[in-house]
Amino acid sequence: EAMSISLWAIMSKVRLEAFMWGAGTALGELPPYFMARAARLSGQRLDDEDFNELDEIKDKEDLNLWSRAKLLMHDLVQRAGFVGILLCASIPNPLFDLAGLTCGHFLVPFTTFFGATLIGKAVVKMHIQMLFVIFIFTKHHLEALENLIASIPEIGPALHAPFVEYMEKQKLKLHSGGKQGGAPTDSMVSKCFEVFLVLMIGYFVLSIVNSMAQQYHKDVVENKKAQ
Repeated sequence: EAMSISLWAIMSKVRLEAFMWGAGTALGELPPYFMARAARLSGQRLDDEDFNELDEIKDKEDLNLWSRAKLLMHDLVQRAGFVGILLCASIPNPLFDLAGLTCGHFLVPFTTFFGATLIGKAVVKMHIQMLFVIFIFTKHHLEALENLIASIPEIGPALHAPFVEYMEKQKLKLHSGGKQGGAPTDSMVSKCFEVFLVLMIGYFVLSIVNSMAQQYHKDVVENKKAQ
């Protein structure tokens, strides 16, 4: 007779690894903070497009959703301090770099910024994501998801079989340590992910080159004005 495994037992098996992952993401938020702090202490203007954009849009009324989100992030961190940083770090947040820049610019103490970031990412957000993954990949929840996909009108039956096949392959990979018998086959999902990853790396390289070119042009213009 199979013994049921509690949610707490599953979480206890991966809690340390999940905490280390969350702590690593918290450490990754330090460069923007130190960059903005160093620029403020040296009296230089922070050369960051997103941060400088806030000065231009804060008095405007016809803002898009993305710009409003940036302003909300900036105001929340600036006014709420530790609690604001903690709230921003506790949810999936693509704008959290802006929180680091804001904290560095306003000379928020390191212990306040990193403490709130570490608690938010390595404790609160980590447990939310861990619970979500365990919930989704529990057998009866996965079966309910498969039935939901199959019940979609017209396209449901066509999507159901590939989805079940993909999940079975992923289960075999996990149980065999990534090794499967026979010839290796790449799924469409993995190929799409590889293409997406290559595009993201290319965009990152181009953004670095573009930033360096803009900084070089800015230095040349300032040198000409000084002369």
